[in-house]
Amino acid sequence: MDLKKLASKLIPDENLLPLEEYEKLYPERELKKGAEVTRLAPSPTGFIHLGNLYSALADERIAHTTGGIFYLRIEDTDLKRKVDGAVDSVIRSLDYFGVCFDEGAEIASPLNKYGPYYQRQRADIYRAFAKNLIERGLAYPCFCTEDELNAVREEQTANKEITGYYGRYAKCRNLSEEEIYANLEAGKPFVIRLKSQGNTANKITFRDAIKGEITVTENDQDVVILKSDGIPTYHFAHAIDDHFMHTTLVIRGEEWLSSLPIHLELFSALGFKLPKYGHTCSLMKVDGGVKRKLSKRKDPELSLDYYRKAGYYPRAVVKYLMTILNSNFEEWERKNPQADYRDFKFSIDKMGKSGALFDIDKLNDVSKAELATLSAEQTYDFLNGWVNEFGSEADRQHFADREYIIKILNLICGIGGKKRRKDIVRAETGVGMLGYFFDDTFAPEYSYRFDAPTVNAVLNGFAAVYDESDDNQTWFAKVKGVAADCGFASEMSDYKANPQNYKGSVADVAEILRIAVTGMPNSPDLCTVMGIIGRGRTLARLSAGLVK
Repeated sequence: MDLKKLASKLIPDENLLPLEEYEKLYPERELKKGAEVTRLAPSPTGFIHLGNLYSALADERIAHTTGGIFYLRIEDTDLKRKVDGAVDSVIRSLDYFGVCFDEGAEIASPLNKYGPYYQRQRADIYRAFAKNLIERGLAYPCFCTEDELNAVREEQTANKEITGYYGRYAKCRNLSEEEIYANLEAGKPFVIRLKSQGNTANKITFRDAIKGEITVTENDQDVVILKSDGIPTYHFAHAIDDHFMHTTLVIRGEEWLSSLPIHLELFSALGFKLPKYGHTCSLMKVDGGVKRKLSKRKDPELSLDYYRKAGYYPRAVVKYLMTILNSNFEEWERKNPQADYRDFKFSIDKMGKSGALFDIDKLNDVSKAELATLSAEQTYDFLNGWVNEFGSEADRQHFADREYIIKILNLICGIGGKKRRKDIVRAETGVGMLGYFFDDTFAPEYSYRFDAPTVNAVLNGFAAVYDESDDNQTWFAKVKGVAADCGFASEMSDYKANPQNYKGSVADVAEILRIAVTGMPNSPDLCTVMGIIGRGRTLARLSAGLVK
């Protein structure tokens, strides 16, 4: 069979360059020794999840720790799944978490010398290499219909055999020249398949950059490399793109391990140097006492939108993922509490080899700690950003008074005090904690533990002596005076010594005042709360808190 003639018939493009010309178009990158070139290569489906961030963070840290390049490539070969705006969504989502690209699709960068970064715009390169494989007898046309392929799959399933297009099931693999041209003359659509040289009886030992040495079976599947519209499959396109973009390390989920034999054969058939592959362990959670993979269907926390809408501080999410990605990160951070996480020497050798447990409670702890490092002004900026995107109209009106909010934040965060409070987990809860400082969101629950006459005596008694200019010591002296007047012990020591002589202690009086003013039995320093909301609002709430 004249393979060159067949290749020209199947792929007649006269504008395709000789293969060596593509090598000239994409020369080696000028990087220091040991620098890694990594990439994120999502499909433009519009859904970017925690697993993408998990892998992207590893890619970005490895590239930048080694002085290399992290780029964005869009694998848009499947138009059915394409969602408008998906690429911008990927970039915005990762940028929110501080993961930024050096070059790539929609990235304005002087380094953009290895594009186009959309696979559909690189069709000529794939066709040139597919044509070469046909000429070398390593690829062939397949005219099988969808019905024929389904029938093969059903037969294999019935026989309890591996499904796929291989061996005796590869019906177009050995078509004669006459049969091929007859099909072409009849106008039958076709795809181009790899003519696998593998044998499943053979094993390959492969060194995974994360998991170490693994053994896989040789590929014997005649996979599709060009679809009927001339657009490549993922398998074929990624091999060519990683070669010409000079990717040195591919980090991807362990679900791709089953495709590894195909990729090993493709790189060999194309004559390309194989990049390093590192397969990350799946993100797991404990559900009903059993570990399972995070699921798009079951787990809202898999979506990155979940963290933005809930208002997680982005650096907290990243630092938590760092604890999963590198086993020695937590110890490093304890020794370097003030350091930027980017100063940590990220290492692929320290990445986990088995399922990583995602613990939302631990993330919450990290988030509390991270937010507690911010000044009141920085906390305002973070909360205000969340309010503008996800908050209510009331929230936006409240945050328009920056000075007032900062006063509140200084109080509830304990800024400037002896011990910094860690009460805010995320923006949504933080904004919710401010509600009682505004009349339109003040929703008191008057759950007093004393009878109406006692409560009213306390509230009226304190209202009569309250002066907003009092310092904390004077303010508390007045609370003690009201306590004594209403039958409570003004000193805790007196109450502990003879509790039967009193209705309660000065702490109980403070609780009554707190419930009236804040609507809750617990709050930050009540004297300061009253000072922030002002005399008029304080007296109005003391009056409204009276038991009718």
